[in-house]
Amino acid sequence: MQLVVARIGRAHGIKGEVTVEVRTDEPELRLGPGAVLATEPASAGPLTIETGRVHSGRLLLRFDGVRDRTAAEALRNILLIAEVDPDEVPDDPEEFYDHQLMDLDVVTRDGTAVGRITEVSHLPYQDLLIVKRPDGSEVMVPFVAEIVPEIDLEEQRAVIDPPPGLLDDSQAEIASTREDS
Repeated sequence: MQLVVARIGRAHGIKGEVTVEVRTDEPELRLGPGAVLATEPASAGPLTIETGRVHSGRLLLRFDGVRDRTAAEALRNILLIAEVDPDEVPDDPEEFYDHQLMDLDVVTRDGTAVGRITEVSHLPYQDLLIVKRPDGSEVMVPFVAEIVPEIDLEEQRAVIDPPPGLLDDSQAEIASTREDS
């Protein structure tokens, strides 16, 4: 099975390095020197990682055959894809691969059906579960322990404890008492 593990950002310096937006909890495993990664679009790859280092909190990679800034800039926005055994699971029991979460039924703590996970969106500050509701609408559920306390892969369900207003706008609470001037 193929998993997106990173997106190539801008070129860094003049020797062919690029910044990458990491999309895996295991960058040392998936993005280490010698790793051969498929790409999206496929015509850009496969790419083999020659070196990697962290600079100012960002991961920088250099690929075999990419020796200058122009070649590095040509790779911008390309997705890097690793081949992963579908039976492989993360070492941490609190972590999940996207494919494990897809199509899980979503229910509240009291068992009320909410919908089914159709997508996992990776944002800079947190991940979101995109849940398609029975009426066809979608709800975005922050994938944090306070809101998604349980993922049961055996039962194929995710249990959520939604704050007021997440599932029903009419239940939203006003968080500020500031008066307009």
